[in-house]
Amino acid sequence: QEQLVESGGGLVQAGGSLRLSCAASRSLFSTVDMGWYRQAPGKQREQVATITEDGITRYTGSVKGRFSISRDNLKDMVYLQMNSLKPEDTANYFCNSDPPVRINGRGYWGQGTQVTVSS
Repeated sequence: QEQLVESGGGLVQAGGSLRLSCAASRSLFSTVDMGWYRQAPGKQREQVATITEDGITRYTGSVKGRFSISRDNLKDMVYLQMNSLKPEDTANYFCNSDPPVRINGRGYWGQGTQVTVSS
């Protein structure tokens, strides 16, 4: 069974920090590049960070220098450290493979974890 479980979101003031965690099934890990995605209400889902199996990271320009993605292959975990948070970062955050996994022709996603940044 494929499984993605995100946690660590919450309400934080602008300039604050949060650390998101993702527990991924083994089938989505190890040899698969992983990423964090976010979606605000009424907007398209956006990829914000990726990490390869050997630890090469990439970020979308709006979060570069503020967010840091990491992974623990022994624990099948992916993390997103978010610093200097801005109200524009408010969204539901998801982890997934890169590209996202599809099951029976549909994109597979966990429930996500909500991040809300207040001014």
